[in-house]
Formats: sequence, C-alpha cells, structure tokens
Amino acid sequence: MDMARLHPEINYIGIEMYDSVLLRAIQKREALAEEGENLSNLMFMRMDARLLPEVFEKGEVAKIYLNFSDPWPKARHARRRLTSNEFFKLYDKVLTADGTVEFKTDNRPLFDFSVEELKTSELFVLDQLSYDLHNDSKMNQGNIMTEYEAKFSSMGNPICKLIAKRR
Repeated sequence: MDMARLHPEINYIGIEMYDSVLLRAIQKREALAEEGENLSNLMFMRMDARLLPEVFEKGEVAKIYLNFSDPWPKARHARRRLTSNEFFKLYDKVLTADGTVEFKTDNRPLFDFSVEELKTSELFVLDQLSYDLHNDSKMNQGNIMTEYEAKFSSMGNPICKLIAKRR
C-alpha cells in the first residue's frame, strides 16, 4: 500500500493464495478509502503464483516483490518456495526484458536457499544482495518497510534482501 501511495503512476497487484491474508489486505485498503485515500493503482488477486503465466502476458510485469514469503522449511517442500528455480522460470514468462525480482526475508535459511538457487539459474542472475538491509545504506535507500519487516526487525532479526535480474 505504501508503494502504491508513493508511486500513483505505477499499478500494483498484491497476489495472495490464502483467503485470510488477502481479506486483511482488502480491509486495510477499504479503511484507507473510508478515510478518503483511494489507491486506485492497487488491486488484489487471490491466486496461486504458479498461475502467473496464465494471468499475465509475456513482458507485462516490470517487477515482482516477494516480501516475507512462506519459507516452506521442509526439504521436500523446496519446490514450493517462491524463490525456487521452478518459480523463477514462471517469473521469466511474465517479466519485461529488464524485469527484476526483489526478495526480502528475515529467514536466513530461506535466503541462503534463494541465493543458491540463483547461482544455478539459467534465467536470472543475482544483481544486489544484503544480509542486513537496515544497516546497508545502498540497499536500504528507498526501502519501504512492510509490517512483517518492522515486526521482525524490532525483534532484532536482520532483514535480508536480494534483487535478481534476467540474464
């Protein structure tokens, strides 16, 4: 919502697979509308990210933001992680030629997994990386803090961020 507020010229689509999380986001947007703030450049969709190529055309998406995604900690669930090479193949199908994926998390094992996936990716390359975003002046410049980010950071957890770009 803060990104949509700061950049009214850019359309944002929040994608969520779980009803409860999506409902909370919609309620927050509606509360802002009741206060007179209409974020007409922000929409929400309930869908599984695996369906991205069925919803968006090739080259239709400029950036994908993955903020504090489910870590799917069991090894057998690695393919479900939104930073697995399986998902990067899907992102490649919808991103513009210079499109990027930005990923933030406080979960270091998930972040390490993501970095390793990018090392083996034929489609994406690691462009920027920080293991402590809030103490990295370059990477933190212009950072919009999410609710989870504020929560985990206040607990003393360093926030990791990476930016991947298409090869």
